[in-house]
Amino acid sequence: MNQSTIVQIKNIYYPILAAFGVPANILTIVILSKGNCCLSKCISVYMVAMATADLLVMIVNVIVNRIFSHHFQFIHSLLSYTAICKLFNYISCINLSISVWFTILFTFDRYVALCCQKLKSRYCRVTTAAPIITTVTGLACFASIPFWFAYESEQVINDVHWGCRTRLYFFTSPAGIAFSWFHSILIPWLPVALIFLFNCLTVRRIVVASRARRAFQAHRSDGQSDPEMESRRKSIILLFSVSGSFTLLWLTAAVSFLSTRITNIAHYRGGDAAPAYIATETGYMLMYLSSCTNTCIYAATQTKFREELKQLVQRPCMFILTLVK
Repeated sequence: MNQSTIVQIKNIYYPILAAFGVPANILTIVILSKGNCCLSKCISVYMVAMATADLLVMIVNVIVNRIFSHHFQFIHSLLSYTAICKLFNYISCINLSISVWFTILFTFDRYVALCCQKLKSRYCRVTTAAPIITTVTGLACFASIPFWFAYESEQVINDVHWGCRTRLYFFTSPAGIAFSWFHSILIPWLPVALIFLFNCLTVRRIVVASRARRAFQAHRSDGQSDPEMESRRKSIILLFSVSGSFTLLWLTAAVSFLSTRITNIAHYRGGDAAPAYIATETGYMLMYLSSCTNTCIYAATQTKFREELKQLVQRPCMFILTLVK
């Protein structure tokens, strides 16, 4: 049976994405946990949380749901149990939620650190970051509970429930429609709006502060560089790279989610060759790509992270060369 172009692309794309995304996020967690990247402990906590959430997305959403369930009969058979299928759908939703909202926490933390000096000393601390991350994770688990009721079994054989399909009554009931809209706004439109807001406020504050610093530097005769301005510049590059990458990669999925809710598209006429299906799957591919880009951003913008990454990659190679010799 001939497969459509988009299906062939998915069959190649997701294994490559997983092969890069899993080790990239693991290396990120290891490097940031060591604390040798000249970053504050608070921002390191948020970055480790982001990498952990992205790793979960790679393992569950991509490897299990997008690769193993389609190409490995054992995994497909295991996920055919309705209870297990519903569980993985629930976990997948939580993974995406915390991945998105940890990015918001990171963006807000950088906004506070750069623009709110009075709040910075109280908010930008590990003792504050850890409870906030835990609370957001708990809220994501709670907000995703309706997904347990959004699916039902396709058939019952010998009292065993098999298959997993969307429950039509759930998505047509007032409560289901309200939850569908709520979830579409919560992920990703509200996060995109918050990132845009915090970045605009940060830019405004930085422009004003930079003018004042330049005016001060103009009266100095020693010609030395301003370390505060250099540190601020690096923070801005890191912030805008992470938040900008997230916004761009989620934009297609955001538009697709919104158009689906507005037009009430439940099935794609024309199968996997339908424009709506192609747009949705393209949005998913870009959305999952956002879960492995942060490592590249850190390596490109942070000198210390790049050095740690180089050392971490070289050690196994040196060990293998030693064994060979």
